[in-house]
Amino acid sequence: MPEPTSITSRRGLLFGTAAVSAGAFLVGCTSNDTKDEEPAANSRPAADDKPGKHVTIGFAGPQADHGWLNAINDNAKSRAKKYSDVTLEITEGSNDTAAQIGQIETLINKKVDVLVVLPADGKALTQVGLQAMRAGIPVVNLDRIFNSPQAYRCWIGGDNYGMGLSAGHYIGEKLKDKKDARVIELAGLDNLELTKQRTQGFDAALKNYPNIKKVARQAAEFTVESGQAKMAQLLQAQSKFDALWNHDDDQGVGALRAIKQAGRDDFLMVGGAGALSAFQAIDADNSVLKATVLYPPTMAASAIDLARALGQGKGVGGLAEFEIPASLTLYSAVVDKDNVKQYMATGFK
Repeated sequence: MPEPTSITSRRGLLFGTAAVSAGAFLVGCTSNDTKDEEPAANSRPAADDKPGKHVTIGFAGPQADHGWLNAINDNAKSRAKKYSDVTLEITEGSNDTAAQIGQIETLINKKVDVLVVLPADGKALTQVGLQAMRAGIPVVNLDRIFNSPQAYRCWIGGDNYGMGLSAGHYIGEKLKDKKDARVIELAGLDNLELTKQRTQGFDAALKNYPNIKKVARQAAEFTVESGQAKMAQLLQAQSKFDALWNHDDDQGVGALRAIKQAGRDDFLMVGGAGALSAFQAIDADNSVLKATVLYPPTMAASAIDLARALGQGKGVGGLAEFEIPASLTLYSAVVDKDNVKQYMATGFK
């Protein structure tokens, strides 16, 4: 389950689709220069797949107690294995901030070349990010953002507000010709900033469709059990509605159970995050679930690519700048029946 990012004031480059990993944008550009021409002023090499300087990357993430977090670890490991010039020093995930700080300090003492950190709590781990940067170890801050931009060299993560926008516009387009359309929302944990951002984006998108009214909202807890219980309450309270947006595909498994038990099939459902189970249900097209909006765990693979580029002193192919960007905000693409096969391999369990 991704946690608050507070990224709206520091959004960086937006890449076309969230499922495109950094490998696609870290490939050097083709040059049209001939050997008789002077080299371009900005001819610093960009990172590519060819073996280069060896880089040891330290990776520290939280405990993988949610499908999305487990996929973060898997993406980081598999991406690092792709490169013969990368060694990945990965810690045991922990949701205890003191334990994670200790793990990161161990990586600092080992003098890894670059750190990739998805903090259990961005605010609480800001100081150890600063510690690494002061020790000359660049930090790639993954998703949950540190309180100070001095604590990281590059931030990469998802767009919670954008998830809400994508879900709202998809539902809006499906219902734009329906008079007095009604929608409901199954949110995540309301004490998390990310949940507020997703709702804000959803509400903002719906303002473009004056025929649509949101008639109910219920907060769940990003678990199958909470999804089932809270969805059952919504179904009991709302005898008629046209669409549902569920913030999280894990809790969506429970929501679908409640929907099936209630015998309801009179509305469309949009999920969130990009779980394999959601992709499979969309592909089968035998339930109310018709789409999901991405919060791609492939960001961890991209973080490894960025860390490797930092360690090798290289830039990003396709960009004129010598250095990698300071921040990268991934796009919350909509996956439905038309494109689900394209994204199937990125689904997390």
